[in-house]
Amino acid sequence: MRDPSALPDLKLALIQTTLAWHDPAANYAHFQRLLEQAHGADLIILPEMFTTGFSMDSAALAEPEEGAAYAWLREQAQRLNAVLTGSVIIRAADGSHRNRLLWARPDGEVLHYDKRHLFRMAGEHKHYSPGERQVQLELKGWRIRPLICYDLRFPVWSRDPQDTDLLLYTANWPAARRQHWNRLLPARAIENLCYVAAVNRVGTDGKGFAYSGDSQVLDFQGETLLDVAQGDGVFRVNLSAAELAAYRQRFPANLDADGFDLRP
Repeated sequence: MRDPSALPDLKLALIQTTLAWHDPAANYAHFQRLLEQAHGADLIILPEMFTTGFSMDSAALAEPEEGAAYAWLREQAQRLNAVLTGSVIIRAADGSHRNRLLWARPDGEVLHYDKRHLFRMAGEHKHYSPGERQVQLELKGWRIRPLICYDLRFPVWSRDPQDTDLLLYTANWPAARRQHWNRLLPARAIENLCYVAAVNRVGTDGKGFAYSGDSQVLDFQGETLLDVAQGDGVFRVNLSAAELAAYRQRFPANLDADGFDLRP
């Protein structure tokens, strides 16, 4: 039987920074420099669409499933001996375009999660196909579930039936709705009795939309462990599995949760 209290602490590095609009080469070079400050982390988290910014030009910008982003993340994960994750624009094998989070492990394996909820107010649903399944990943015994930006607004999709230890959100969440971001993230932590790590970007994109950052890490009671505000750089925090397990034992609200089925 799994004993979460026996798991090692999980060392996170969150990279909140500006993104060059539609310029993957510039973004790779920028993140390459920042990654030098992330040595020693177990998990390094990049923003949503970190190679391009949040773009609807999927036809022009999409990469094949094992294209440049896949190769770059895989190489950096192996070099740093850490999991490296963030989302990019992918042309799937079936020809559809996906906002896809890639999860590159140091052993060379690359897993993925496709964004489920597409941001219709920007027309994302017209340029991308939605993901069809939740994904739970494992790192040093920790159960981690990745989600992308707009997914945050949907508690049923974020709801945890699998004893997830860490919900991970990667985003391009605009400053105009930063209050929603800052209120919904603690709610997801509290209702799921788990840690939440959320990485956003800063700066202004090619459409003129401003981003305020607010990348943060919250504990299982929604308390702030890390809040980088509008900072630009690499920010680190350690998560304690023992503290999470002790809280769940003291306050097992998950035992009274309602059952449900997810449908397309």
